[in-house]
Amino acid sequence: MTKFAASASALAIVALIGATAAYTYLRPLPDCGGNSVAGGSAAIGGPFELLNGAGETVTEADIIDGPTLVYFGYTFCPDVCPFDVARNVLAVDLLDEMGHDVTPVFITIDPARDTVEIMDQYARDMHPKMIALTGSDEQVRAAAQEYRVYYAKGSGEGDFYLMDHSTFTYLMFPETGLATYFGRTATPEEMAGEIACHIGNA
Repeated sequence: MTKFAASASALAIVALIGATAAYTYLRPLPDCGGNSVAGGSAAIGGPFELLNGAGETVTEADIIDGPTLVYFGYTFCPDVCPFDVARNVLAVDLLDEMGHDVTPVFITIDPARDTVEIMDQYARDMHPKMIALTGSDEQVRAAAQEYRVYYAKGSGEGDFYLMDHSTFTYLMFPETGLATYFGRTATPEEMAGEIACHIGNA
């Protein structure tokens, strides 16, 4: 074999190994479509400790024990959050009809008003499967940072104020973490189809 041929073969092998490593690290599922994340899927999601509707401390391992839709918002949100949460649970219902069990999770970014009791009632009102989580300011901020969620107190006075926040919904799996995320333009049907694809590839 000539030096040129050997070099070409070596470069091809290196390229193949590099491509395989990148594929394994980023875990793309091209057949499912969806959104990619700068820095890879491992850049979003991580450990958290929050309070569930019973006031119990739970971690990400307790909550993300199967396909899970994670959304950050607040119960006093006048328009965006109710729309997004309603869409998410519609997608969950569609997935139920397909035979897929997906859990919708709502994490507050307004723990001052979203107490355990309020979050528990909110979850009951929105969907039988919904898990609503709150916590201390520090716990909520730490969870939001793991998911790269932006939020800040907006206009208003006293207990009557708005919150500015990002509005992505994240599809998480217990073993592999983030599979994809959904923006506000995604429909329940689009979400259900893509989630079903990811479940099939998990």
